[in-house]
Amino acid sequence: ILTILGNSAVLATAVKRSSLLKSPELLTVNLAVADIGMAISMYPLAIASAWNHAWLGGDASCIYYALMGFLFGVCSMMTLCAMAVIRFLVTNSSKSNSNKITKNTVRILIALIWLYSLLWAILPLVGWGYYGPEPFGISCTIAWSKFHSSSNGFSFILSMFLLCTVLPALTIVACYLGIAWKVHKTYQEIQNIDRIPNAAKLEKKLTLMAVLISVGFLSSWTPYAAASFWSIFNSSDSLQPIVTLLPCLFAKSSTAYNPFIYYIFSKTFRREIKQLHCCCGWRVHFFSTDNSAENPVSMMWSG
Repeated sequence: ILTILGNSAVLATAVKRSSLLKSPELLTVNLAVADIGMAISMYPLAIASAWNHAWLGGDASCIYYALMGFLFGVCSMMTLCAMAVIRFLVTNSSKSNSNKITKNTVRILIALIWLYSLLWAILPLVGWGYYGPEPFGISCTIAWSKFHSSSNGFSFILSMFLLCTVLPALTIVACYLGIAWKVHKTYQEIQNIDRIPNAAKLEKKLTLMAVLISVGFLSSWTPYAAASFWSIFNSSDSLQPIVTLLPCLFAKSSTAYNPFIYYIFSKTFRREIKQLHCCCGWRVHFFSTDNSAENPVSMMWSG
């Protein structure tokens, strides 16, 4: 519910401000699309299976669930990687060079991200790698246990781990370390100035927001990655079902965090959310130091 409501609000504000969106903000929209896509396509089936205490459907629904999870997961990871690279380029380039990152450039990048994610998602369907049930039995994913029992599974999992996890994660860390160093040097240069320029403050806030989004995603998926790699080198029976279930649930919670981060750091997003509240007919309270009896419009319904 939080994922769908929060990311729907992000998409609604993006549509409303479509003409004012800057190029890097399109990646934020793409991240919201991936998060809400994962929630709609996967979560209902997983919740129903949890209530049933067993997976609903046969192999077809298992493959569908695993494919959707892999598709949207890789898409989110690569979108975060692209966000980090663009923030690095914008921060370390002159104003004229940063303007070269146009909306068309970002749209092409987003299309490539989806094609890359789709390619990895369909590879197990065409014979490289496998999909299978999770150890706790109420969701499906990549068949990690095939790492040792099959050369096909070994090559797929190793390649996927390097190209879809390690390389993007290292790129994200390297970009934000470079940005942090640049911001540190900039603040050192202007430390004798009484008032820090608004542009520098905005750059710092945008970078911090992007860092929190990336940290939230990576920290959510790290326990799941650890449990998955444990199952690679050990029998899945060596872990209790609850030990493998909780990291999976925690990983899926990553889709709900981003709208809250936007709300905290973006004045524009907060303003648009308040306007959405009014348009939807939600109650808006106007707090004032005056007594409500003296202020006849202490609250209002609109829409």
